[in-house]
Amino acid sequence: MIYIYNDYGGTHTTSLAAAFHLKKLPTDRTLTKEEILNVDYFNKLTSSDFGKLIFHGIDEDAHPVYTIGRKSQKLVVPAMKNLTLLFQERGEMAEKIIFSNTSPTVPFPMSIGGFFSRGLKIDFIGVPLLVAGAKICCNDIIQLVQNTKRIGRSTNDQITVLENKEFK
Repeated sequence: MIYIYNDYGGTHTTSLAAAFHLKKLPTDRTLTKEEILNVDYFNKLTSSDFGKLIFHGIDEDAHPVYTIGRKSQKLVVPAMKNLTLLFQERGEMAEKIIFSNTSPTVPFPMSIGGFFSRGLKIDFIGVPLLVAGAKICCNDIIQLVQNTKRIGRSTNDQITVLENKEFK
């Protein structure tokens, strides 16, 4: 099974989701500023990284975890799904894939912080907002990851796309 967390930029909530999924972060307390800023790829990707699958690691069940920033292109995940179906129909791939959208967990401070930091390159305004936003949404991301793993284990579908609208 392959897990792919996706959202607009692929560098904030997706990176946190991958880190929680891989048990790189504690789930029993509020994260510190340092823990947030040290998450792999958190606030480090640029526009040239949009559309690239970023490998984060292998989880406890030996499943790879990836993220992707899809920008505003809502067709990225459906295109990836259809390409995967094509490979599966041809017998060239038997792996189950779970796409999980982290966008519904993004709080307003994180959206503004991402705009200032990644868009305008004004980190002294953007980074504190990103950290504040991360602290706000961590519990939702933890729940999203738990739900993603639960569905991954229980579904018989070869490809599952989770929009996670319940987190809005």
